[in-house]
Order: sequence, then C-alpha cells, then structure tokens
Amino acid sequence: MAAVGKRRTPGLRREEVAVLAGVGVSWYTWLEQGREINVSAEVLDAIGRALRLTEPERAHLYLLAGLNPPRAAGVGGAEVTPQLRHLLDAWTPRPAVLRDRYLNLLSINEAARTVFGYHDADHNCLITFFTNARYRGMHIHWASVAPAVVAAFRADAAHSPDDPEFDRVVDELSAVSPEFAEIWARHDVGVPDQAVKAVHHPEAGDLIFDTTTLAVVDRPGWYLELYNPRPGSGTGDRLEQLTRTPLTAPA
Repeated sequence: MAAVGKRRTPGLRREEVAVLAGVGVSWYTWLEQGREINVSAEVLDAIGRALRLTEPERAHLYLLAGLNPPRAAGVGGAEVTPQLRHLLDAWTPRPAVLRDRYLNLLSINEAARTVFGYHDADHNCLITFFTNARYRGMHIHWASVAPAVVAAFRADAAHSPDDPEFDRVVDELSAVSPEFAEIWARHDVGVPDQAVKAVHHPEAGDLIFDTTTLAVVDRPGWYLELYNPRPGSGTGDRLEQLTRTPLTAPA
C-alpha cells in the first residue's frame, strides 16, 4: 500500500487496515469500539494478516471477539533443541519420547529403544504400534489398547480437519495394516489420558509404566511422553538391570 501524506505516528491508519482486510471502515471502527457485531474467523484472520499479528496476538484477537482461538500451527521442520535432547537423556533409564501431534517421532532416548523395541526405521508412534512386530508383540494388552489409541488419534485429527498430515498418516497406515483400517472405519472417538503402559521384555520380564504427556509450550504441537516405573510393580529394579543405570531423579 502506497503511503499517503505525512504520519504523526507510525503504523497503519484505521482506513488502511480496513482496506487490507477487505472490510468496511465503519464496520472495522465498530469492531475496535467493541460493539455488538457479527464477526467470523475468516474476517479475524484477514485483520490479523493486515496487522501482521503473531500467533499469540492472533489468539488474543479471537478471544476479544468472543471466539475460540484456532489451534496453533505446528513448527514444521524445527530442530529438536539441545535442552530437549538433554531432558530425554536425563530421564534415562526411564523411557522418554518426543513426538508431534501426528505421532511422528522427533526424538527418543536409548531407554525407549531398549525397553519398547523401537528401531531406526520407526518414524511414527501409531504406524509403529501396528506394524513393528517386536514393538506390538511386547505390549501385554495390545488388542484391548489398539481401539483406544486409534480413537484418540481420530479425536485429535478432528481439531484440524483441513490438515493433510493427519490424512497422510491414516492413508499410509491403512495401506499396510488391515487391522488399523478396520478400527479406523468404526469412527470411534476417544480422549487421551494418563495411561498405564505394560510391556513384556524378553530379558527383563513384565515392565509397567505410568505415562505422563507434557506439551512443549514453545513448540506448538510437540509433546513429551515420560514413562515412570509403576510403584509396587518391581519395574524399577528390572529396569536398572536391563539398562545397567541407577534409577535416580533426573538432573
């Protein structure tokens, strides 16, 4: 937009914002004044682009308009920071996994490889759950857990119906796993919870973990899954023997 006349203060004039957003000047004035007007997500996005709002500023604009903010965009191609890698390593000998909202594996510690049977070809938790024979064979309750895992993934995908990455994971897995395709076709929806993960390791026997999933606040759509030995299950002692690392609190 070409500059017109001298400006006393920097930034766009009200009329210029309205033009860039494709709305009427009067309507935009009423929006600024907080009047009772109808506003759509599309219009708010247009205003956000005109003002070059950041993700938090855009979310705040939605809240001011009385709408739920859209889900924050993922950090495509972002590198795993040294701090996150250190946290994963510090959790050893407990397993720890860093994943995104599509269940793509971003990083895991050596304990997760040893205890759960991940190998270098594994790139997505859901795909591994259905296609890695060693991984699924170690899960004591695989058959009963599988529908809940798929239902939770469907619920998460429903928050981003136009996101092609969810479709890509579903299409890739459906092509190689009839079991997944059959469960997915049920259209069940579930909610992820703080689950208990039970595996039978060929060397250490039964290992039972409490699973806690934490959001990485500066990486939207990234999650850290931490596995802690279930008290009273004997898992801690067997885990130490398996990894030969004392089970102490991480630094």
